[in-house]
Amino acid sequence: MTLHVQFHTIFMMFLSGVSIGAIFDVFRVLSGKLRLPRWAIPIVDGIYWIVATILVFKILIYSNEGQVRMFIFLGIGIGICFYFAFLSSWVIKLTLVLIRIIVAIYRFLKKTVEILIIKPIIALYRLTVIILGFLLAVAIFLYKIVLQLLHPLWKLFLWMTKPVHKYLVIPSWLKKLIGRIVALYHRIFSK
Repeated sequence: MTLHVQFHTIFMMFLSGVSIGAIFDVFRVLSGKLRLPRWAIPIVDGIYWIVATILVFKILIYSNEGQVRMFIFLGIGIGICFYFAFLSSWVIKLTLVLIRIIVAIYRFLKKTVEILIIKPIIALYRLTVIILGFLLAVAIFLYKIVLQLLHPLWKLFLWMTKPVHKYLVIPSWLKKLIGRIVALYHRIFSK
């Protein structure tokens, strides 16, 4: 391994140490903001270590074809120390700002959907119910008026059909049979 490759590798490991620290802070802030349950914290830690390991080995393969030497760990350690000494507070602030922006966008979209879609549908439903209720009230009113107006004609019709009435009367035996069937039906199906 040439000196140029060694310096390139140690610089890349320094950057991966800084990246590991940044990812750690992002995971820490997200787990605090999302209020994860206690059982999920080991899962998040496992995800962090998997992501950090993949990142380090990808960078190591890119920089020196995956050769592990002592100065690689030194570069990662220096990068982590540099990150926590100088950059940690900035990354935490940036993460919190990004979370606030994402929450604000979510609230804006939620409010927009509520105002543009949900409330008009509810208003349209209520308007439809009011219109149908009004039309039903008008129909009932007109029905009662028509009944009042047709009542004298109905009386006249009954008077005119009185001679035919005795031929249209249901026999008493049929009425008794229908009554028994109805009583039996109620006794069977009312339980």
